[in-house]
Amino acid sequence: MSDSNKTDFTNPSTFILLGTPGLEAAHIWISIPVCAMYIIAVLGNFTILIIVKKELSLHGPMYYFLCMLAVTDLVLPTFILPKTLNIFWFNSREIDFSSCLTQMYFIHCFFMMESGISVAMAFDRYVAICNPLRHSSILTNRVVAKIGLTVVLLGGMLILPYILLVRQWPYCRNNISHTHCEHLAAVKLTCADTHISNYYGVFVLFCVLALDMFFITVSYTQILRAIFRIPTKDARLKTFGTCVSHLCAISAFYMPGLFSSLMYQHVQNVALNFHVLIANVYLLVPPMLNPIIYGVRTKQIRNRLLQLFSHKGT
Repeated sequence: MSDSNKTDFTNPSTFILLGTPGLEAAHIWISIPVCAMYIIAVLGNFTILIIVKKELSLHGPMYYFLCMLAVTDLVLPTFILPKTLNIFWFNSREIDFSSCLTQMYFIHCFFMMESGISVAMAFDRYVAICNPLRHSSILTNRVVAKIGLTVVLLGGMLILPYILLVRQWPYCRNNISHTHCEHLAAVKLTCADTHISNYYGVFVLFCVLALDMFFITVSYTQILRAIFRIPTKDARLKTFGTCVSHLCAISAFYMPGLFSSLMYQHVQNVALNFHVLIANVYLLVPPMLNPIIYGVRTKQIRNRLLQLFSHKGT
């Protein structure tokens, strides 16, 4: 019998997803918070989409961007959860090579889209607070549509080289120590020189995601400066609280993803199961938190949600 860990092949017919190595006995228990986070994410994001669609007063740039974020937060965890639960519940670890590449592409593509939407939302808040009189003329529906299309195209094109490189490499192993097809986990299985992929990954990480974070930081710095010039203390505290909650949501999105990527590329002595758990955190926690932070803390959506519940109670 051949050892799959030592077999040399160009494109394996299947990959074996190992789940969380060393924590196999706890897979059922790990699946409980995973399912809970996904259910909260689905309910929260669908609620935002329904409320914005029904309430005509919410048909504006801020809420269009919020809907884009909600769609992204629905799709991103949906691409990983079915296979993850199959591993946790049924020990079904095989995944077709093409299916693995498809999953890999959409996970990273929608991650990039969410980053772009976060920049767009920060810019929208900047214009609304720092230049409110020109908000409607700057962020017209046409401009919002162009921003959304740019985010989708940019995310799709930036991730495509990842998949093209992964597809052409020879592999020495087909055991991915993960719950889903993570790009950097697949890179470690190859027999080829992967410097091109590593350089491109660093480019995407520091020249795209870091640039997004820079624009967000600049936007919120200007927003905070404008907030401290508000004469009324209550209004200042209210606006400041909203901005802080938004920054917390942005940090929950970027920090685990950047931490996971840097660990894979530069840290060798971290336990594999810790890698896996961190990777699942950055794909599941932000979609769960975003509807709460952006939705519930937005007055118009909160009021509409309370109206729905009060009607049902009546």
